[in-house]
Amino acid sequence: MVNLMLLRLSYYLSKWTKKNIHWGAPFSLSIEPTTACNLGCPECPSGLKQFTRPTGKLDLDFHENMLAQVSKSVFYINYYFQGEPFLHPQFLTLIKAAKKHRIYTATSTNAHFIDEKKAIEIVESGLDRLIISIDGLTQATYENYRVHGKLDKVIAGTKHLIEAKKQLQSATPHLIFQCLAVKPNEHEIPAIFQLGKTMGVDEVRIKSAQLYDYQHGHPLMPENQKYARYQRQADGTYRLKYKTGNYCWRMWSGSVFTWDGKVVPCCFDKDAQHVLGDLQHTSFQRIWNDASYQNFRQAVLHHRNQIDICKNCSEGAKVWV
Repeated sequence: MVNLMLLRLSYYLSKWTKKNIHWGAPFSLSIEPTTACNLGCPECPSGLKQFTRPTGKLDLDFHENMLAQVSKSVFYINYYFQGEPFLHPQFLTLIKAAKKHRIYTATSTNAHFIDEKKAIEIVESGLDRLIISIDGLTQATYENYRVHGKLDKVIAGTKHLIEAKKQLQSATPHLIFQCLAVKPNEHEIPAIFQLGKTMGVDEVRIKSAQLYDYQHGHPLMPENQKYARYQRQADGTYRLKYKTGNYCWRMWSGSVFTWDGKVVPCCFDKDAQHVLGDLQHTSFQRIWNDASYQNFRQAVLHHRNQIDICKNCSEGAKVWV
């Protein structure tokens, strides 16, 4: 609690004074199990195989070293950045290791690798939260965005998880159906809520889609502004419909580790273009307080909208429906 108070206080002081003041250590992390993915989603650099960084998977011993460095302050880890987590052959070993440190764990999956046996293992691992991507209610709609994906596998995997929770009398993982709202599937969104209720998932979320070349419109933009992240201007171009400013809580509260130990500012730096340190050579405490991190925070406080990864960011905005 003291650490959280220090983070909050230093963040607001920085926001008000425009001077980088940072006390405390992060309470949340995203750790990337792997960059590999079985799908080819059109707005995902992992799915499109467009990364400049290498594809690989997190080493178990390296992961233990990460946890040893951060467990005194971190109480939430999202085991997801890029890629499909369940393509890591020891993914649930990562979850179990974090649970030994009493850390809340979450991840996101396309659910193509969850059979009856795997569902039991997931529940037994102690995973607290699992987001399941379901971007359509027909195969044609679903594969329009989840290229190479099979909707029946998503439904089957979800059913296995629900049954495993019942069988083991477990409240976890908290199951979330998440639909990325795009033009091809927006007409099915009400039915996705109904499907989630019928199946017995714990929550249904509709997420606005981040699009890379949105300024002049995009074929994936939903027509319903309720689901859109962008709005049209008088000159016909588009901009983020959320107001952004020279501040970012993420730069005080959390961090992102790639599978090979690179530390990047946040989840919008998908290709790790702003590496702030390398855990293979330097401790996280030193990286967190080093000049590179401090300079990036200072840049956010003065010209956030000029930073490439910040231009399409929804920090502080409501992106769920």
